[in-house]
Amino acid sequence: MKSHASTLLAEVRTFRQNHPDVRYVDLIALDIPGHFYGKRYPIEMLEKVAAGSPLKLPQNAVLLGAQGGLFKIGDYCFNDGDPDANRRLVPGTLKPVSWESQPLGQMLITSDGTEAPIEFEPREVLAKVLERLQHKGIHPVVAFELEFYLFDKKLDNGLPQFARDPLSDDADDQPNLHIERLSRFSEVLDDMAQTAKDQGIDITVITAEIGPGQFEINFGHLDDGLRAADWAALFCRSTRGVALKHGYRASFMAKPYLQYPGSGMHVHVSLYDGAGNNLLAAHQQQPLRHAVAGCLELLPHCMPIFSPNSNAFRRLGGTVNAATRASWGFEDRDACVRIPESDPRNLRIEHRLASADANPYLVLAAILVGLEHGLEAKREPIAPLNEDRSSGTDFPLEMLEAVRAMHHQPVLRDKLGAEFVDVYCENKRQDHLAFQQEIHAREYRWFL
Repeated sequence: MKSHASTLLAEVRTFRQNHPDVRYVDLIALDIPGHFYGKRYPIEMLEKVAAGSPLKLPQNAVLLGAQGGLFKIGDYCFNDGDPDANRRLVPGTLKPVSWESQPLGQMLITSDGTEAPIEFEPREVLAKVLERLQHKGIHPVVAFELEFYLFDKKLDNGLPQFARDPLSDDADDQPNLHIERLSRFSEVLDDMAQTAKDQGIDITVITAEIGPGQFEINFGHLDDGLRAADWAALFCRSTRGVALKHGYRASFMAKPYLQYPGSGMHVHVSLYDGAGNNLLAAHQQQPLRHAVAGCLELLPHCMPIFSPNSNAFRRLGGTVNAATRASWGFEDRDACVRIPESDPRNLRIEHRLASADANPYLVLAAILVGLEHGLEAKREPIAPLNEDRSSGTDFPLEMLEAVRAMHHQPVLRDKLGAEFVDVYCENKRQDHLAFQQEIHAREYRWFL
């Protein structure tokens, strides 16, 4: 413990030496809907926390709805006295914030690793899954890919406007995959990539996607699943900030346009043993087939995680590379679970179903639980799409149905934690009901 504190203290002191103009640091963590909450600490107080002073925030901050409100979930929020819970600093995450008008720092905090972790905190849920896999001799290597849209900074009566082409000042309203789009928006994209690297994130490939103003960023492969999810979360925060600095609005919303492709969160996962052997490639890739079967079996019950809001379900409407059934295939982007071509050492799955605005900690936890379940159950998967284009099993396409499918699933309750499943399902149910409490103009046109 003393060694841990000295490492953190050294990190804070080095940061202060390198950034003497920074007076405050945002201590941040991801809540259930995938938004950051936290506190802004004077840099002097952060040094005291690093040295061992308590760091406490309300436990129920994790339970915030999509709009920041609290829902009554069991005894939480309104019958528990709104207690504080201990958090700790995540080593290696103290970085400068370059997109604000004033010098600032930020650092991740979490309850995992404290004496009383919050069972429904997303990072703690993933930490428990990874710890269990490690005890079983299973070591995941993970890489995220995130799609997002650029819009004009100003909304038009609340609706997004196409991003302006910096060269022509015209709206970038044409769907394409042209490399020229990367050149036209290079100033903001380069700043996004450099800012991410300044946060310690390994940015690799940048792609112009099909939708107008749509891009994809790939991250490097990591043998630390928590850090991989940290990267995805922090990238969303920095990218939104950089976009605003350049006069744009960056959004990871799953389906901002009905007529154009949605934005997804693709996750590559391979599994290794302690000696570095690829577990999925053993015995003529039979474990790969078992792992796929486990993913597909649990996928319909994980839909509130993969599609965490009403808009995310719109993305599953049959547009480009967006599956509407649980399926798999080799080198097939229409499948939920794609097996990219690779050598045995790098054999992996690519899970393509989650929306870009899903919680990366929970998405990865759900994928790993599916793989774990498959390796234990050792069942054969359904036919791949390469053999049968109609192969697949149905999954819920609406939030309340999805919540019902998740709530009582025994494997998820066991491997993700019953308390988490209860809290998460009720949070999503109430968020969905709150979203319905507004009459839109179309209802008057149809029913008045």
